[in-house]
Amino acid sequence: MVKPEEKKEKGAKKAPVRIIGVVGRRKSAVARVWLRRGEGGVAINKARCADYFTSDETRTNAVQSLVVCDAITKYDIVANVHGGGKCAQSDAVRLGIARALVADNEDFRVILREHGFLTVDARNKERKKPGQKGARRKFQFVKR
Repeated sequence: MVKPEEKKEKGAKKAPVRIIGVVGRRKSAVARVWLRRGEGGVAINKARCADYFTSDETRTNAVQSLVVCDAITKYDIVANVHGGGKCAQSDAVRLGIARALVADNEDFRVILREHGFLTVDARNKERKKPGQKGARRKFQFVKR
């Protein structure tokens, strides 16, 4: 026969895991980032961060927000990224992680703002103008 205390322990539900979802953008890259407490795993588009971002620069840039806050081993990150190139995608992931950290712990805002990780880089490609070869480049002048 099962004791009443043991029965309560088996039937007791665990506290729900808090998952924070935010969006980070850079140029035409959009990153949807989900953050939860964990051991420090980073998955981007269902691949490890080291496998998805092949260069050291993009890899370190993507997780820089976690490193600055000294929280790389405290959270698990899952991100879906599309659009843009790898550099823009890593910047979008960095912004998304920074926003998620602030949503979880408001104390991180000062550190992340100081390093400029909460600032959105709004620079985009300039549009091509009519009557020109590109955005600023003109057609070559021909005298005759």
